Amino acid sequence: MSSTPVYRSYGPSDVPLLLDTLVDTWAEAHAGHPATADAGFTPDTLRNQITSHTRHDSFTLITAYTDGTLVGYIYGFRCTPAYWYGENLLPRITPTAARTTQSLAGICELAVRPGWQGRGIATRLHQQLIDTLRPEWASLLALPGAPSQHLYRRLGYQHAGSYHSSPAGPALDLLLLHTRHRPDPAPGSRSGRSW
Repeated sequence: MSSTPVYRSYGPSDVPLLLDTLVDTWAEAHAGHPATADAGFTPDTLRNQITSHTRHDSFTLITAYTDGTLVGYIYGFRCTPAYWYGENLLPRITPTAARTTQSLAGICELAVRPGWQGRGIATRLHQQLIDTLRPEWASLLALPGAPSQHLYRRLGYQHAGSYHSSPAGPALDLLLLHTRHRPDPAPGSRSGRSW
């Protein structure tokens, strides 16, 4: 396990060939976390989730490989606040700028195989995704009390509310990060750059 990870970026059309490996990596990374099983997250649920998320044009997958083996990944996409937060949570999101922004990325999954955890791979994967999508705000869902919460706090995420995907679904923590990226200029507007 001494090889330096190689990071790669993929789009939606690349996912079908990678899907089984992504699911296996996720299952290994989350093995032994009872909160994951208790919340009803399974490999089949993840497979369906990833496949449905590839419908977003901005879908971006960042992977980390060592010696040809996938050791970690993260993916996300740009979306509207209404899509990401949902109608019930949207009015309660603070600060107001996070619910009115036109520059939001939903971060969906972050998984690093156990033998590679604690080596900065998750931080690097996250930073590369943020640098690729360049949102002003990023948001993700995490299980309360999950070990990953420590990483998210260290990255600067703040609790923005509790999220339920369905009335009977588990309560998840919705976390929010102000990335400091400037929002993209509106289509047709001129940037401050001179040519």
